Amino acid sequence: MTHRGSILLIDDEDKILKALGRALRDAGHTVVETTSPRQGQRLLAERNFDVLLVDNMMPELSGLELIRELVGASPEGRGAGGGGSSDRGAGAPGQIEDRPQIVMMTAHATVESAIEAMKLGALDYLQKPFEIDELLVVVRRALDHQRLRSEYRYMVSERDEQFDHYGIIGRSRAMEEVIHRAELVAETKSTVLITGETGTGKELVARAIHARSAQHDMPLIKVNCAAIPETLLESELFGHVRGAFTGATATKKGKFALADGGTIFLDEIGTMSQTLQSKLLRVLQEREVEPLGSERTEKIDLRVIAATNRNLRQMVADGKFQEDLFYRLNVIPIEIPPLRERRDDIPALVEHFVQKHAQRTGRRIEKIDDGVLAGLQAYDWPGNVRELENTIERAVVLSTGPVITARAVSVLGATVPQASGLPSLKLRQNIEWVERETIRRALENAGGVKKDAAELMSISQRALSYYLAKYRLES
Repeated sequence: MTHRGSILLIDDEDKILKALGRALRDAGHTVVETTSPRQGQRLLAERNFDVLLVDNMMPELSGLELIRELVGASPEGRGAGGGGSSDRGAGAPGQIEDRPQIVMMTAHATVESAIEAMKLGALDYLQKPFEIDELLVVVRRALDHQRLRSEYRYMVSERDEQFDHYGIIGRSRAMEEVIHRAELVAETKSTVLITGETGTGKELVARAIHARSAQHDMPLIKVNCAAIPETLLESELFGHVRGAFTGATATKKGKFALADGGTIFLDEIGTMSQTLQSKLLRVLQEREVEPLGSERTEKIDLRVIAATNRNLRQMVADGKFQEDLFYRLNVIPIEIPPLRERRDDIPALVEHFVQKHAQRTGRRIEKIDDGVLAGLQAYDWPGNVRELENTIERAVVLSTGPVITARAVSVLGATVPQASGLPSLKLRQNIEWVERETIRRALENAGGVKKDAAELMSISQRALSYYLAKYRLES
């Protein structure tokens, strides 16, 4: 499949400009043309382009001079030969400038000018006159480089998250305590139970513990117990031998065996059946697993991290969760507070998600309006950090300028009112009215069917239940 992109084309000869622009558009690219290098500079400052195709010999400013100024203004700096594929000294991941790949055109090509263009960051150059096919090949190569560069940067940003806390964003006292406890337990192989509401970041904490442990080079195997049917979960966890049951045509290793030497993360542990709870308890006691259909056990050496958004103590009291298993899992408890109890973390989270999704979507977003940020801090976020990230991703995509305004920010698909100049109480009342009306209309459109109403609002049924209870909308 042909990779298409956005191209800024700068050439002071209008006839050449139009011919090249037409050819690039015919190839499916988005092209912005200008005969003025100064106008080109302004366009580069206002939006992102995948490729800059610039003539060298122009009045006002030569192509080499424009490239020199562009590279000098970029956080990536000089020395990014081959289109700036090196990110040495590029600063924080979220602040890396998404500079276009540069192709210079010149009718006066010399070895010296070509070398100078490459040193300044140009990926390639074209000597006039050139064939349209040659232009399209060079542009395609530049777009491939830009795509790979963007993917690399995104992976770097995922690896080197802010605050060096393995992706856990938060400076509140509550989150600092979570991080501190995770770092302490990482030095041991103790079993950990992480609790917290949906979307608070339980998996991130599990990853942080594993990454800081002596077993960080060994596997971290993740199992969502709620996502796997009960009939298959036992085989997934413990494995099976050939012929153990209908359809078992080959021997399969279980997740515990795959995690041997490392860490297994059992998410949504509260959904596990009583039968599997008994088998898990044996694994924790004996440190061995018995694959389905096998008469032999296999010794394992690993750390178990479990997580749940349910109250396991209450489930034990209700006879729905084995008491012995609870105490085996709850050796080191880590409770992650909901976002509404650590509102001071919201500005840092918003900044992080704006940078993350602006980079992923190629949008140039400079800031979020102060009034909107105040509104986000006043909201209760029943879906916690996950809901906040989804809201910011929508805002980045829907924003029409460099500043995210209230028009682009929505919660449950409804626009959040502008908060600037409003007392926080009035703001919260406005947001609550929006929430209540959105839910009421969704239920009405869904004929009262909660599952359908949740789908209409793109939220989970658990989140819908929260809202129904909050606004007493239950019939």
